[in-house]
Amino acid sequence: MITNPYTGSWAGYTTRLLRNGTGGVGPLWIHLGHAHAIAAAAAIRAELDFEARVPMWHGDTILPSLGMACFPATEPFSVATVRGVGGRYFVSAAETTVRLPSNPGADGPGWRSIRRVRSQAGSRRFTLWLDDLDPYRGLYEPIPPDRIPGKDFAKWQLLIDEACRLIAVHLPGLARIMPVGLVSLVPKPPELFRNPSASTGEAFGSAVVGLPTDGAALAATLIHEFQHITLGGLLHLVELSEPDPRERIYVAWRDDPRPMSGALQGVYAFFGVTAFWRALARAGLDSRRAEFEFAYWRRQTWHTLRALRADPVLTDAGRRFLDGVAERLGPWQDETVSTEAKELAAAACRDHLAGWRARHLRPDPATVADVAEAWLSGRSRPPVTADETGLPPTPVPDGSWSHARMDLIRLTVGAATPPLSPDEQRAVPDATAADFAYVRGNFREAIEGYRAELAVDPDRPTSLSGLGLALSARGPHPAARALLHRPELVRAVHRHLRGTTPRPPAVERLASWMGQLVPG
Repeated sequence: MITNPYTGSWAGYTTRLLRNGTGGVGPLWIHLGHAHAIAAAAAIRAELDFEARVPMWHGDTILPSLGMACFPATEPFSVATVRGVGGRYFVSAAETTVRLPSNPGADGPGWRSIRRVRSQAGSRRFTLWLDDLDPYRGLYEPIPPDRIPGKDFAKWQLLIDEACRLIAVHLPGLARIMPVGLVSLVPKPPELFRNPSASTGEAFGSAVVGLPTDGAALAATLIHEFQHITLGGLLHLVELSEPDPRERIYVAWRDDPRPMSGALQGVYAFFGVTAFWRALARAGLDSRRAEFEFAYWRRQTWHTLRALRADPVLTDAGRRFLDGVAERLGPWQDETVSTEAKELAAAACRDHLAGWRARHLRPDPATVADVAEAWLSGRSRPPVTADETGLPPTPVPDGSWSHARMDLIRLTVGAATPPLSPDEQRAVPDATAADFAYVRGNFREAIEGYRAELAVDPDRPTSLSGLGLALSARGPHPAARALLHRPELVRAVHRHLRGTTPRPPAVERLASWMGQLVPG
């Protein structure tokens, strides 16, 4: 019971309530009383005779790691009695008694078990709890039970079988240790084109995971969360960086700037993801998809790793840690992938970084005014080289960002026979005609489409970077350099001009002028 992940999250949550003197979900006694529920579950596992009073939430009495006894809810929070007599166990409340099945892992009248999935791949065995009952399985605060239907449980079983097989075959070293550090999943509904997952250092061994599309996606997610869990355990023992809450670091796996702690976690997690897709690519399995994912994540993870290794807030232990990751990840940058995978990955990397810059970097107003004045005075070149802004990024985004182009790319590399069908195209939220044209390789059509989008909304970050990508796909172009490498300055100057002149230039024309001095 001590190693149950949700014992840790319960302890952390309840300790914070006591330390901070703040209210939480329900009365304080319900959380303090959960210690009785943990003790009762331990007594059942030890086959003891006992009697204990335990909390009841809206008619539900949880016995951690075992299951939940369900009663008619007469009040939000109350108490039930758990008894063990001669190897039989009962939960009683409101003159109703639920007898636990002889195998608590099976459902019974008034009893919902915490279900377990067992998988075997060769000599490797994997066991994962699918916990949809424990109130402390959430990331931040207690949450109600959310029983997944039997048909969804069957889907999870099939996907877990496939994911474990892929890991065991292609990353056998990881397969040996994963069952120690990943023991429970909190299942969540699927999200279109996303593989949402999360974990917390307080619930060691648990991850919240959305239902994925296939076994490979789940395998990548399990590895990702296992890496987080492993690093979370290490951080209980050693500090890898000095405390620094500033949200200032670009990472490819988020659309907002991250603090050092979050960036470190991401590098280690996506180092594992990169290793998985590399193994699949080398095995020739799902090759177009695997090669793209490998090419994309090796480049993005290496980009952030290099930035972190030069950061002054790293401790000596942190530098040794990142040096160890770099020894593995560095040589992977030069491994051969298909031309398609390499080019698509490079474009996707440029796309996300340009969108991040446009939304989170704020150019110096004096620089913006100088460039705008030079344009208005008819100078042939801008007065500055459009160097990196010296201002730190802001976590508050200036505009929204669409992942439609990346979703379309992933559909393309995952398709058995490209190009995308009209139905697949329509399935991608927020995708525009210009996005479809770009991913199909119709760059002239894409350019015209992004020009039309910017004529309507010259501030839209996704259209700015889209135009830069489409222009660069047809060869070197000064506007592409400015839109992909300094989009925040192009947008700021164009805004300034829209506010000072009745006939501002088209965004592309301004970007072409500014891009003369932007390296590319």
